[in-house]
Amino acid sequence: MRIVVALGGNALLRRGEPMTAENQRANIRIAAEQIAKVHPGNELVIAHGNGPQVGLLSLQAQSYKPDEAYPLDVLGAETEGMIGYIIEQELGNLLAFEVPFATLLTQVEVDANDPAFKDPTKFIGPVYSKEEAERLAKEKGWVVKADGDKFRRVVASPKPKRIFEIRPIKWLLENKTVVICAGGGGIPTKYDATGKVLSGVEAVIDKDLCSSLLAQQLESDLLVIATDVNAAYIDWGKPTQKAVAEAHPDELERLGFAAGSMGPKVQAACEFARNTGKVAVIGSLSDIEEIVKGTAGTRVSTAKPGISYR
Repeated sequence: MRIVVALGGNALLRRGEPMTAENQRANIRIAAEQIAKVHPGNELVIAHGNGPQVGLLSLQAQSYKPDEAYPLDVLGAETEGMIGYIIEQELGNLLAFEVPFATLLTQVEVDANDPAFKDPTKFIGPVYSKEEAERLAKEKGWVVKADGDKFRRVVASPKPKRIFEIRPIKWLLENKTVVICAGGGGIPTKYDATGKVLSGVEAVIDKDLCSSLLAQQLESDLLVIATDVNAAYIDWGKPTQKAVAEAHPDELERLGFAAGSMGPKVQAACEFARNTGKVAVIGSLSDIEEIVKGTAGTRVSTAKPGISYR
């Protein structure tokens, strides 16, 4: 079975946790332990988020002169290498020495006229109190929005159109390689008016939407969207909250999930299920083995109508 596992940026660095290399490695180790269990007999592609990481690099860049700070596309490339390195090392410590790994810097095309550039929604960096977020927004010219009971910086998140490295990814899979790619939704790029010159874009593509496109183009059998909760919930945070066990894409989309949190994951899962007829699952990072077995997470499929809860 060909499986794409999308590891959430907030699953790799838990909410409110200090952004240390040690904490990120510890969380990636949890993911690696789960992924190692589903490796036998399967082809694995691992994508990952980078919101907290790229936000931290952006903050670090503020200590330089404005013209010396790297743009978000370059910072995205840096995080692909950093996180891919840790995933390779932690997973390599668990699998047989003979298993090959490859981390690919992945360029993804976006539309320069995407409406997302006028309405930033992608959270990056750490969480702040309302007062601190408002101060930073004024000082640095950021756009900030509420993320639960905290606030974070948001940047444009255009839709992915094309994954440029899809051919080498397929070649590596066919040669039994565990591939880490499309990190942080890939490196956002666009063509100029001539359609011939490619350049980077100041944005962060949503990891889940890119992972869905990746899984579709790879003709994957299963898309696993691993995050820091064990399912998609209705009435999240209320006494009436319920976890969705299984759902048809049409039913799940009608529930209306927040654009800045579960919304993109639901959209990504629905697009994959609807366009391929296969199953996508939203669930916890620590439940990946059970998700692959079909006993955990929110399963999204066109196989039957309706929705059920647990």
